[in-house]
Amino acid sequence: MTADSTPALVKQADADTEGPAPAGPAAARGPRARNTKAYLRYVAAKILGAIVSLFAVLVTSFFLFRLIPSDPVKQMTGGRRVSAEQLQSLRHQFGLDQPMWKQFTSYVGDALTGDFGTSFQFHAPVMDKIVEALPATLLLTGTAYVLYSALGIWLGTRTAWRNGSTSDRFNTALALTLYSVPSFWLGLLLIIVFSVGIGPIPGMFPTGGLESGNETGFAYVLDVAHHMVLPVITLVAVGYAQTLLVMRSSLLDEMGSDYLTTARAKGLRDDAVRRKHAVPNAMLPTFTLMFVNLGHVVAGQILVETVFSWPGLGGLFYQGLSVPDLPLVQGLFFVFATAVILANTLADVLYPLLDPRVGR
Repeated sequence: MTADSTPALVKQADADTEGPAPAGPAAARGPRARNTKAYLRYVAAKILGAIVSLFAVLVTSFFLFRLIPSDPVKQMTGGRRVSAEQLQSLRHQFGLDQPMWKQFTSYVGDALTGDFGTSFQFHAPVMDKIVEALPATLLLTGTAYVLYSALGIWLGTRTAWRNGSTSDRFNTALALTLYSVPSFWLGLLLIIVFSVGIGPIPGMFPTGGLESGNETGFAYVLDVAHHMVLPVITLVAVGYAQTLLVMRSSLLDEMGSDYLTTARAKGLRDDAVRRKHAVPNAMLPTFTLMFVNLGHVVAGQILVETVFSWPGLGGLFYQGLSVPDLPLVQGLFFVFATAVILANTLADVLYPLLDPRVGR
């Protein structure tokens, strides 16, 4: 035995004496801590990206709507004959006579505090008008969102699992047709058929609005629900079609996976294989779509709300564009974009919790 080999033998003996490294919570703490740090870095990156996107929206909203070839001050006068001094006074009142860079810095500073100025046409703070119209939008689009998400997931699962059947071909063809139809066109068609009088019962549903204006108590609730029928059907028809197609495509991709074959080989019933194994994995793309659509619950549906004269954010945005009402349009544009960005960021943050492969 050489001198060089002795230390190695001693170290080996010491290692044998000490025994194996401890296992259990202490050993698992290292990988768990690394995964937590990686997830926190991932979340921080997504939040930073959202902040950058929001600032880009501020810049875009300021310059984009100033490209509209119209003088907002003249639009405010409603075509009345006013003197040049009065026009200049209005421009000074709304800060439109200041240099562009000064208007921009004032706009960004005020927007960060939630102050988007005063509406040209309503002569009221923009944020007050947004808060006033928000409940109507949430009522309409929120109801439609819940209905078309549930319907799309359910039908998408059934059609994919019965791929090639008559019901699959019918539901897929119907979904493709509805997804291709413009929502405002479908809304107009429903008004013509069920409101104007071409349908089986003339005037079955009101042509638009949120309420009749002369109901109270439970009768008021029924009146609002009556007004919601056609716009909700319009939104559900288009929204469920998109959800169905995404869910069906995702589930078809999963159906050829080896783990489903293994589950069947173990004796699991077809319904259990679908419910416990295939659908949860196929839900990941649909989950992303649902969060994207969640942002549009706040952003509203401009064309649908306009067609049905719904007093929500979408209809308010259309009124602002018609003038044009720069403070109102800029404020609504920022609110819409913020809702979509926050919904996407929330989806990005939650996605790794559903699929650990993301964010590593």
